[in-house]
Amino acid sequence: MASLIELAAMRRAIMLSAFGLGATSPNPPVGCVILDANGRVAGEGYHERKGLAHAEGNALRAAGTAARGGTAVVTLEPCNHVGRAPACRQLLLDAQVARVVVALADPTSRGRGGIAELRAAGVSVESDVLVDEALLVLGAWRHSLRMQRPTLTWVYEVARGRIRGAVDRISAAEELLWEADAVLAADGNHLGEAVVGRHGYGMLALPRRWDGRDPAELAQTLARGGVRHLLLDGGLELAEPFIKAGLVDQIVVFVADPAGLPEPVLPGGFQMVEVSRKGDHVQVCARRGQLVAGDSTH
Repeated sequence: MASLIELAAMRRAIMLSAFGLGATSPNPPVGCVILDANGRVAGEGYHERKGLAHAEGNALRAAGTAARGGTAVVTLEPCNHVGRAPACRQLLLDAQVARVVVALADPTSRGRGGIAELRAAGVSVESDVLVDEALLVLGAWRHSLRMQRPTLTWVYEVARGRIRGAVDRISAAEELLWEADAVLAADGNHLGEAVVGRHGYGMLALPRRWDGRDPAELAQTLARGGVRHLLLDGGLELAEPFIKAGLVDQIVVFVADPAGLPEPVLPGGFQMVEVSRKGDHVQVCARRGQLVAGDSTH
């Protein structure tokens, strides 16, 4: 069982991991905290983008020799393969940590997996720690892997009976770009990186526009190109093909005034999970019924 100190460190790691949202795909946003042998924070870090050091590497570098005999607290199972970055499982072994605390198992883990390899090497491993809280950050990435397509969020504004895009009109909607990898806006003529340059050169492969024909084919193309979270910003004409194909996972709607609300405000099959005030708008977040108790996507 994880100690109170380890639970606090895991929550710290989860908060750190969120700095990678909208930047790490196709890799997951991960955070890590290193506790020294006395349970004090010795180092911490998060994965910034593909091609750079993973969270464990950054945290171990910050901790230095204080990691020896200590505990690594990480939001996702340490990877077990060498890619653009070294295998995190080996980095932890080389640093001689005594214990590793993990929130989520990595569905992409290769071989026996990082947890099994660490245990085989004599490291104490505690897994499934604060899973629901870790999914607040990792949920969209994990759901994308399960569905073999990007997690898709439709954002729109309801104003004077009209449903229209929200990103260019509402600051709270624009902020959603920082959690997404790509955005499809207007009538499909704009398709690009959600925040230009965040993923690094060549990390995402995106078509320049969508021809409007097959939303499922577009989703598959984007997944192959490294997109794990797609934002739809527009009215019903843009979103309807994706809704009919069952591709929309989450909705964020900004209601400008109570007069002239369309009927219904939300498509069928979605449940409200959050209602809040955002300046002069009411923000409603809704998810498909099967997602409410499963992967969190926001």
